[in-house]
Amino acid sequence: MEMDLNFWLQLVAVAVCIGIGGRFGGLGLGAAGGLGVCILVLLFGLKPASPPVSTILIIVAVISCTSVLQGAGGLDLMVKVAERMLRKWPKAITFVAPFVCSFFVIFVGSAYVAFAVYPVVAEVATQARVRPERPIAASVISAGIAVVASPMSAATAALVASLTPFDVGVVDILMISVPSFIFATFCTCLAVYWKGCDLEDDPEFKRRVANGEFQELVIKHDRGALDIPANVRNSIIVFACGVATVLFFGFFKELLPTWTAENGKVITLPIPSLIQMIMLACALFIILICKVPSNKFADGSVFRAGLIGVVGVFGISWLTGTFFDAHSAHFIELFKTMAESTPLLFGVVLFLFSAVILSPSATVVALMPLGAAIGIPPLLLVALYPATCGDFLIPGGAQIGCCSFDRTGTTRLGTWVLNHSYIRAGFVHVISGVACGYLIYSLI
Repeated sequence: MEMDLNFWLQLVAVAVCIGIGGRFGGLGLGAAGGLGVCILVLLFGLKPASPPVSTILIIVAVISCTSVLQGAGGLDLMVKVAERMLRKWPKAITFVAPFVCSFFVIFVGSAYVAFAVYPVVAEVATQARVRPERPIAASVISAGIAVVASPMSAATAALVASLTPFDVGVVDILMISVPSFIFATFCTCLAVYWKGCDLEDDPEFKRRVANGEFQELVIKHDRGALDIPANVRNSIIVFACGVATVLFFGFFKELLPTWTAENGKVITLPIPSLIQMIMLACALFIILICKVPSNKFADGSVFRAGLIGVVGVFGISWLTGTFFDAHSAHFIELFKTMAESTPLLFGVVLFLFSAVILSPSATVVALMPLGAAIGIPPLLLVALYPATCGDFLIPGGAQIGCCSFDRTGTTRLGTWVLNHSYIRAGFVHVISGVACGYLIYSLI
């Protein structure tokens, strides 16, 4: 297999664009992807690939519904409920916090909702004299990877769109990803349970106590009864019904409408189209039932963060798609031996790619179709799904922010890039999640 100079120049252009864009987050990544497409098309004459329209539309629909849910107050209520759950078992915070944070991410499909809970995790751990680094690291990693177990996440939407041609739907994905995620989260909690010395023995915490800073660590909170307005409660119920509807039709695919094409082939409503319709309909029901003001539709942080993510997926997937399509024969030949001998090595490719572009959904869009093309069974690709969450390798917004939430000083970024507090939890979660997924795949 020969790769000429043009191939290597194009590969360098793709790598440089991804590297530059990755420094500026989702919007920067999308913009850099657009520049990369310009270089590949206008300079090298490659044919531009088709952007992942189905995936982008699913993300937009879910973002729209979630943004309306936030405008109705549903997300704020969920954060309050999470806070009360965490305070109920303070000594078990290392095990409770990751599951609580992950539950809300799985339900909503966005890691944003967990970000509002992280300060509570740090506070409860401190008051219980538990080293905050332990529950914070496990919670941030678990919540970030929880998108693989959510039927509403952008990453799952991308995987559904990638595997729909192989008759793999959202329920098939969740049957592997959900139990794998639960097992991996438990392993992660266990891995950090004894991490570092106890809080009262930590030198940095002792220094802050000696300086009289400890009193400032206690945050006042309301212990009164939780008042739930009817509109807020109804918004969550409508959203939950939408999620349940998607899962219902995903499980009973025979109930989906069908049409006969001109060539006589029977076409069933694709699951991606179902998700788009249901989410947009739920958004309207929330608006009507909960009387959400129009200025609240796109006023929250979810809409802004979601659109930034859409731009990132659009640009980077367009760039990688253009490059991979032009050299598909080379890549199929390169990875075919891997697929036949050790297909799990493809998980390493997914992990390293996601660590660079910092986006599970963009990784799925770029590489999962390639994995299917080289002969890796679709359900094995589902088992490798957690490997698309390597964005913890270089600390991002959640990791950096939680270091400031932990005012005891136990959660650190380290003096080098890769020796931060989240590295152990991240590797344990990804490895144990893939291992459990592979076991389930082997059994079924």
